[in-house]
Amino acid sequence: MVRTEEILLNVGPQHPSTHGVFRLVLTLDGEVITDAKPVIGYLHRGTEKIAENLQYTQIIPYTDRMDYVSAMTNNYVLVHAVETMMGTEIPERAEYLRILAMELNRVASHLLWWGTFILDFGATSPLLYAFREREMILNLLNELSGARLTFNYMRVGGVKWDAPEGWIEKVQEFVPYMRKQLKGYHDLVSGNEIFLSRTKNIGTYTKEDALNYSLSGVNLRSTGVKWDLRKDESYSIYDRFDFDVVTRDAGDAFARYECRLEEILESLKIIEQACEQFPQDGPIMAKVPKIIKAPKGEAFVRIEGSRGEIGCYIASDGKKEPYRLKFRRPSFYNLQILPKLLKGENISNLISILGAIDIVLGEVDG
Repeated sequence: MVRTEEILLNVGPQHPSTHGVFRLVLTLDGEVITDAKPVIGYLHRGTEKIAENLQYTQIIPYTDRMDYVSAMTNNYVLVHAVETMMGTEIPERAEYLRILAMELNRVASHLLWWGTFILDFGATSPLLYAFREREMILNLLNELSGARLTFNYMRVGGVKWDAPEGWIEKVQEFVPYMRKQLKGYHDLVSGNEIFLSRTKNIGTYTKEDALNYSLSGVNLRSTGVKWDLRKDESYSIYDRFDFDVVTRDAGDAFARYECRLEEILESLKIIEQACEQFPQDGPIMAKVPKIIKAPKGEAFVRIEGSRGEIGCYIASDGKKEPYRLKFRRPSFYNLQILPKLLKGENISNLISILGAIDIVLGEVDG
């Protein structure tokens, strides 16, 4: 008779396999996971509390450091909330610059996820290819904002700087190049037998599970739910663009893989149309006071980030600092389902399941 003994195993906190400083305490029966307890908070900086003592414009750099892989969307959700409270009308040129910045950053975010996800399986070449294309995007965003990762680009009423001369043309040249590289990504990885065996029917959950756990973004759409705030509750000027909401029905790690790669194509569609429609001239900032004071009251806005639904709640008492600020961070909510997915799984599937969720710990911890 085989006798097994329960083992407690710490996974993390370390890069890169836990995708940040994330700790997972596993209970194992042999190689089977019987329980999993996520331990978070290693990156907690108290952003929301700090914001209560900062002017609205001073909060923007803190949003960069939540989801530092897709900082432009975090910049946007904060200024969008303040603008909603103030009733500010944004100049058209600024709106297009915001869209271009956010969609380029979305592509860069998905590229980083693709490279690191495949690296989790032991393949190094895809990471190098992903970083090659991501570097091109970061160079474009660097030209636009003056920074490579924490952009601090959005402002209440518009954007920090206009696009430099020739920048739009460079973005237009990048779009067909990226489409060609995506085909190569599929040729390299998507049909690989080992990769398919480690992702298909792994980490599967249903549409009902996704809704019950408040999942959003790809983690929701991979179960067949066609929900994207850019389409369903359109904000900024997203209603001017023709693009599709990508879904899959399987709800497994491979479905999430397919969704993210296809979403890159949809973002490229938006970028291409935004470049074609880009206004030749015009202001990049609305007329707003030098010191921003949101009127008394409260507002909640939500947008479609790279990892799902980002929300921003502001309560104002009419001062230059918010009375209360709260972010809905998609990585935090998407991570909730991990213990359910791991119970009964072989430990060899752990990293595949975690990687397919796509978390950024700066966003989980806040």
